[in-house]
Parts: sequence; C-alpha cells; structure tokens
Amino acid sequence: MAHSVFEHQGARLHVEHSGTGERPVVLIHGLSGSGRWWRFNVRGLKAHHHVYTLDLSGYGRARRQRALGVREAAALVAAWLEHENLQDVALVGHSMGGHVSMHVASRCPTRVSRLVLVCASGLLRASAARTALHLPRAALMGNRRFLSTILLDAALAGPLNLWRNAVNLLNDSVQDALPGIRARTLIVWGERDVLVPLALGKLLHEALPGSRLEVIPRAGHIVMVDAPRAFNRVLRAFLDEPLAPPPSGPA
Repeated sequence: MAHSVFEHQGARLHVEHSGTGERPVVLIHGLSGSGRWWRFNVRGLKAHHHVYTLDLSGYGRARRQRALGVREAAALVAAWLEHENLQDVALVGHSMGGHVSMHVASRCPTRVSRLVLVCASGLLRASAARTALHLPRAALMGNRRFLSTILLDAALAGPLNLWRNAVNLLNDSVQDALPGIRARTLIVWGERDVLVPLALGKLLHEALPGSRLEVIPRAGHIVMVDAPRAFNRVLRAFLDEPLAPPPSGPA
C-alpha cells in the first residue's frame, strides 16, 4: 500500500492507495475516525478497483493539522481529485465523511459518478453536547473489539479538533448541495444507529431521487465495522452495476 500527502492552501490530506483495478474508489472516514476504519473493507475492493483511503486534516496521519470544517474539507478533497485527474470516481463517506462527500459530489459532478453515504450526518440537527451524550451508547452497541481503535483515533485527533468539527457539522446543512448531486447514490445505514438515526437515512433517500437505501440489520453507527460482510456485499454489488449511458442530445 502506497502513501502520499497532498497539500493545498496550507491544509494536508494523507492518502493511502492500493489495488490493481482502474476504477477509483475513495473512502472518507467520519468524526474521530481515520483510514483504519475501512480496514475490513479495502481487501474486498482492491481486486477490481484502485482504492484511495483518506485521512482528513486533523485525523489519523494528518493529526497534527487543524481540523477543517466540512465544506473546507470538501474543497480540499475536490482539489485533490482535480490534481490526480481522477475520473468515474466512486466516493464512499461514513458519518461526517458522508457529509463531506455530498459537498464533494455537488462540486465535482463530472468526476464523481457513484456516491455511497454511510450513516451520513448531513441532515443531523442537534446540539454538540447532546450528540456527545450518545457516543458511549453508540460505541457499546457496535463491535466492541473495535473500541480500542475508536478511542485511539479520538485521542490522536484531540478534543479541540473533535469539538470544532462536531459544532461545524451540526451547523451545516447539505440542502444546498443536494440539487447539484448527479452521481448514482447508495445510502447504507445501520439498523441500530443511535448517533445518526435511521430516520435521517430515510430523509436523505427521499431528498435524492433515484437513490437506493440499504439497511444493515443489527449494525450500529460504524456499520462497515459492525457488519463488514453484509456491508461489503452491498457495496460491491453497487459498484459493479453498469452506469446508464448519458442521455443523447437532440437530433
């Protein structure tokens, strides 16, 4: 697995990439996360795709950076896509990463052809303090063997970055970005998500015409860790579906 760093306007994006396929899949973690949160999913993707796993500024390998707001992070990812000249991109974002991904897909409709929103936070409305109260329950309802990774990544990000991002994402709405999304969209949710409830996934599904909603039974907020086999099966099936050809113009 190769590693690179992309710098743009003083911000850094750390990127790991692997795989023999030509079609790019970009994985974006959520609040307090890192690229490690996709470790149960990368292996099943890289046989047919080139997989890029991002660490956003302030997290994982980019932990010594100031965390960016969701729109700033989207601008950084969009600049990276342009720098790499990636086309026909499948963008997969979890929680805050899904929030960021919606803004990226709206900014880059000609580059992002598929969008996967995993328990995305774009419509979440609550106070940061109240949301924080759900964190212990959300962690305990998930895969407890992953709890050490959650705690380590949260510690690496630090309380200031976590609080800054929590306040930012809870005050940002994706409503203005939704009309600009042209990508075929899959929405994946954990049935037992107490942090970003399933009702919000259903609202996203209604707000994005033509999208598909898949609910993973008995999975919590970190659905790709809680139920990796079911998640990988749904994700690979979606990525392998042929895209409809663009409509032809008038004769």
